Amino acid sequence: MTICTNIQETELCGTKEVFLSAIRFATSTGDSFPPFEDDLRTSAQEQVEFMLEDDEKIPLVIADEEIKVETRILVSKIFCSFENELFSLILEPDIANKDIEKKVMRSLSDLEWMCNTLLKMDLMKDFVSHWANISSNLLKVIEDKRLDSIMWGLKIKLIEMTSKVFDAVGYGTVVLPAESRVELLKTWLPYIRKMKFLSDQMGKSEAAFPYMMSEDLSQCIEGAIVSLVSALPSNDQADILADWISAEQVKYPDLSEAFEIWCYRTKSAKRRLDEALTESAMPLSPSS
Repeated sequence: MTICTNIQETELCGTKEVFLSAIRFATSTGDSFPPFEDDLRTSAQEQVEFMLEDDEKIPLVIADEEIKVETRILVSKIFCSFENELFSLILEPDIANKDIEKKVMRSLSDLEWMCNTLLKMDLMKDFVSHWANISSNLLKVIEDKRLDSIMWGLKIKLIEMTSKVFDAVGYGTVVLPAESRVELLKTWLPYIRKMKFLSDQMGKSEAAFPYMMSEDLSQCIEGAIVSLVSALPSNDQADILADWISAEQVKYPDLSEAFEIWCYRTKSAKRRLDEALTESAMPLSPSS
C-alpha cells in the first residue's frame, strides 16, 4: 500500500508539472525559441485541452491549490500583456500598421483560449473580474478617433469576449454583486449597441465586409443581457431599460422581454403593497 501510494503521488506530481508547463507555453508566457514558438503554443494548447477532457487525474490536479495559484498568476500576466499591447496602439504614429494589429490580436487570442480553459477549471470568476476591471480602459483605447475606420476584427473580437463574460454572469456561472453587474452592463451595452449598428451599415455598403456581428453572436449577447437585467434590483433595471428605450439603436439588443418582466414585477409589487396598506387600515373586529 505504501509503494502504491508513493507511485500515485509521483504520477500526480508529474501530471501537475506537465499541466503547468503546457499552460505557460500555451499562452506565450514560457521561454521558447522564436522559430518554434507558434508550433509550441499550438501543441501546448492541445495538450492542456486533452488533459482537461481525457486525463483521469485532472480533477485532482485542477483542485490543487498550487495549480490554482499558478493559473491565476498566468491570467494576471496575460491580462497585463494584453493591456500593454492595446495601449501601445494609440502611441504608434502609424496606427494602421498591420503588424501592430496582429500583435494585439495575438494577445487577445491568448486571452480567449485562457477564458475557455478557466471555464473548464471552475476559475471563470477570475477571468470575469479581470475583464470587468479593465473594461473602461479598453473602451477608452478602442474608441479613440484614430481607430474609427480600422481594426474592425479587433473590435468584433472584443465584443465576442464580452459576450463570454455576459454569458457567465447572466446565467449564473459567475456570481457578482449587483453593483458590479450594473457597471458591467452600463460600460459595454452602449458600445455593443453602436458596433452592431455600424457593422450592419458597413455590411450593407460593402458586400464583402467580413466583420459583421454574426446572428449567433447577436442572439447570445441579447439573451445574456436579458438574463442579466432581469436579475438586477428593480431600480437598476429601470435605469438600464430607460436608457435602452431612449437610445437611437433601440432595435438592438431587444430588451422587450426584460421590460415586460420588470413591468409585471413592478405591478405585482404595487398591488401587494396596496393590499397590505388596505389591510392595515381596516378597523379591528370586536372579537379581536
